[in-house]
Order: sequence, then C-alpha cells, then structure tokens
Amino acid sequence: MNTPTINPTGGALAGVRVIEAAAFVAAPLGGMTLAQMGADVIRIDTLGGGLDFRRWPVTADNTSLFWCGLNKSKRSVALDLGKPEGREIAMALITAPGEDAGILLTNFPPRGWLDHEKLKERREDLIQLTVQGDRHGGSAVDYTINSRVGIPYITGDESGAATNEAVNHVLPAWDLVTGQMAAVGLLAAERHRLKTGHGQHVKLALEDVALAVVSHLGLIAEAQLGQQRQRHGNELFGAFGRDFKTSDGELVIIVGLTLKQWQAICGAMGLTEAVKGLGERTGLNLDLEGDRFKARKELGVMVEEWMTQHTYAEASAALAKQGACWGRYQTLRQLVTQDEACSLANPMFRTIDQPGVGKHLAAGLPLNFSAWERLPVAAAPTLGQHTDEVLSELLGVTQAQYGAIVERGVVGR
Repeated sequence: MNTPTINPTGGALAGVRVIEAAAFVAAPLGGMTLAQMGADVIRIDTLGGGLDFRRWPVTADNTSLFWCGLNKSKRSVALDLGKPEGREIAMALITAPGEDAGILLTNFPPRGWLDHEKLKERREDLIQLTVQGDRHGGSAVDYTINSRVGIPYITGDESGAATNEAVNHVLPAWDLVTGQMAAVGLLAAERHRLKTGHGQHVKLALEDVALAVVSHLGLIAEAQLGQQRQRHGNELFGAFGRDFKTSDGELVIIVGLTLKQWQAICGAMGLTEAVKGLGERTGLNLDLEGDRFKARKELGVMVEEWMTQHTYAEASAALAKQGACWGRYQTLRQLVTQDEACSLANPMFRTIDQPGVGKHLAAGLPLNFSAWERLPVAAAPTLGQHTDEVLSELLGVTQAQYGAIVERGVVGR
C-alpha cells in the first residue's frame, strides 16, 4: 500500500468522504477546501491525467504547479474511464456505503457514469453537485463569463473608454467564488440529508455565480437606472484610493474608504486644513466617501505632492503611526522573498515536499477555527497514487483482484 498523503483524522469534516471528478479551478478548489477541513476527498482521473493535469504554470520537467496546488490533501484514483469496467469502478466508488459518504463533486456533464439518476439507483441518498458553465449546461469558463457580465468594459485605464477597448482580468474571480460556493452547497445538502435522509442533485452554474455577484454589488441595478459605470484605472470607485509613488520610487496604494481611514491619511500627511479648505471651495463634504470620489483629482494632487517628498520608509512609518489603510505594490517574487505574511511565520503555511516539484511553501485552510487546530498542509498526490488502497478500503478489492484489473489495463501499473 502507498503511504497516504491525506491529513490525519481531525478537523470539522473528519469522517466525511467526497468523490471528486473534476478539472481546472472551481470544482477542484471546492474539493480541496473540504479536504483541508478534514474530509477524505478522493479524486478520480483517467489514466494519463485529466484535462488539467499539465495546466500551466509547470516545472521544467512539465509537472503542473497548478494541478498540485489545487489538489493538496486529496487522494488520487486513476482509471481507464474509456473501458466499461473502469466506469463501473468509478460508479461503485461514488455510491459506496457509509453514513458520511455518497457525496459527489464534479464539473463534468451529468451523463454516462456521472448520470445522477443512474447513480441514484445504486444509492438513493446520493448527494451530487455539478458545476456547470451556463445554467443550461453549456460550455463556459471564467473568462467567457467575465466578458459577458461587462467587467472588461469597466476595467483598465480611462482612455480605453474612447475606443471601447476590453481589458481582460488575470484573476479567475468567478471560478474562485464558484469553488467556495460548491463547498458550501455540498455541506448544505449534507445537512439536509442528515435531517431528512434524502439526497439531491445540486447544480451550480458559473454564469449564475457571476450574475449573482454583479447583482449583489449593485452593478445590475446601476445599469438598469441608466448609470453606465465608467473606467477609473487604479482609482477606487466611490471613495478615495489609488496608487502613489514615493521619492525613492516605491509604489503604494492608499485607501480612504471610511472616515476613520481618511482622517488617518490626512493626519499622517498634515493635510487636514488643506482638505477642509478644498471642501469649502467646492461645496463638497469630504467626510463623505462619495464626495471624496468627486474630488479625487484634487485630493490626489495633495497626496501625490506629499508622497513625492518622502521616502518609502518615511511614508510607511507616518501612515502606520496613524493607522492608515495602505499597501505596498510588490511582485510575486517580492511576496515570497520579502513578505512575512507569505512565510512560515504565518501558521496557514507549511513547507511540503511535493512529488515532481520538491520542497516549497504551501497554504492550508484560511479559516482559523477556535475549536481545533489547523490541519497540516498535505501535498497533492501523484496521479493514481491511492488507487489500490481506495479500491481495497471502499470496494473490498483484494490484492489478487487488483492485480487482475491491472493486467486488463483498467488501472495503471
């Protein structure tokens, strides 16, 4: 048997078993979130790896850092899903007995071996959550959804508005929100089953997640009222906030969203009287965030003048002393080499030895519960690493039987 890479018993979801058949971001992220809370998440892949097995970024020898990052703390089963016997084993794993089992997370179409009705025939209380592209089950990814909900037309420099230029976003925000909602949805369905004994098929569309968030943030209502949101570059919409450069060339963002934050900025820079005068001249109440947005150009000149006269060390000391809200712009390289928050000083992080990658810093669960310690961060499995032990544990497959299915090419050697 292989040495398990899963977390030791413990955590909020200890004893819960989830079968995951997924690729890319949303569903694997949902599964990893559950795994890092103690659930036994078993990922099913085809021999040779799924659609995301070589997704960039990769190491020099083509090991996917993306795949490893989104599959920490899981177990891996690899089957030839093109063979009826491979599909049969997959269905048996999904519907295997256990009070805290019978839970499936997938972003593949619910047909064939993932057909909910067929699986339900084997286990009546099955919980299945299917992440979809659009609500009709059509193909979509974060970037196509983002273009549809209008975000690229309010992202980027103000000059882009004149040419109707679209600016794509590099962060897959809708995937990330969908992944967390997938975890929440499974837990809600599992709670329903605990109370009623009934399973269900939950469908979660990436499209609906994006539309819901755009609605929650007021963007849909704003458009319905005829107020077309404009591009504002690096300026914070509806308040004061943007990037500034110090005298020694460091770039920082300074935000005055709340009144307390704004007063801290003014106090740090000695701008209280100048801002009061600006308010009197313009008739704006600069204690209000909306009025600060209206006066952002004039306020920006004041802050910029102060910043260009102070080094980063001087500016950061003054802002920190007043409790201002600000942050330094830094590259990813700077983040991992200079920022204490992204180091072992932060208990969320551990150093793991990832097969195919080596030792590196890896994040665990961001949630910090008071009832138990964070579970140790565990490496992602190698493809198919746990096939033999999972088939033995869940299906009672003996070593002789396992050898036979290896010979038939249903699992890899």
